[in-house]
Amino acid sequence: MQWTVDYPRSDRHLLQGIRRLTRIDTRSVEQVVDLDGDDEIYNWPSLYAVEVGHWNLSGPEAAQLREFLLRGGFLMVDDFHGTVEWSNFVEGMNKVFPDRKIVDLDNKDPIFHVIYDLDDRFQVPGLQYLYTHSRYEYDGYDGKWRGVYDDQGRVMVAICHNMDLGDAWEHSDNPVYPEKFAALAYRIAVNYFVYDLTH
Repeated sequence: MQWTVDYPRSDRHLLQGIRRLTRIDTRSVEQVVDLDGDDEIYNWPSLYAVEVGHWNLSGPEAAQLREFLLRGGFLMVDDFHGTVEWSNFVEGMNKVFPDRKIVDLDNKDPIFHVIYDLDDRFQVPGLQYLYTHSRYEYDGYDGKWRGVYDDQGRVMVAICHNMDLGDAWEHSDNPVYPEKFAALAYRIAVNYFVYDLTH
């Protein structure tokens, strides 16, 4: 299974930003991994997936993602919008974790304070903002910061719903894309990935 929206430009900008803003030793290029039963996925601490409002996880894919997360892996999902895409995402997550709830992340959660204090988050729109001046797509009027916790209270799935941080990274060098959106997108990524490696 592979999500290639914004790929590879967004991924490379993100990796460059993580290297510049942290001491995390990232690769210079992205690494695509699949939920294909191969053990390659277990070599990576974090996964980033986009357009999960359209995913259709098979039973084996869901089982492998569950195993990855329960072994301490971290999944960040982004760039899906509105109630239809949310419903499809939840259907997939219910295959992964039928016994765990998706919850709204509290502002006090350490994931928002591990490096940057991110109490004042806002919806990060995709490139369509330049043409529509709208931060939302479909009926996804408000950005949602949600997650799934493990048994120790650690966020193992970080959900950015009604947002497009991937576009913000991809277009962070585009002078017409607003800096405030790109800056928040990088701060979120820094917090999420440092959180993953320290919790």
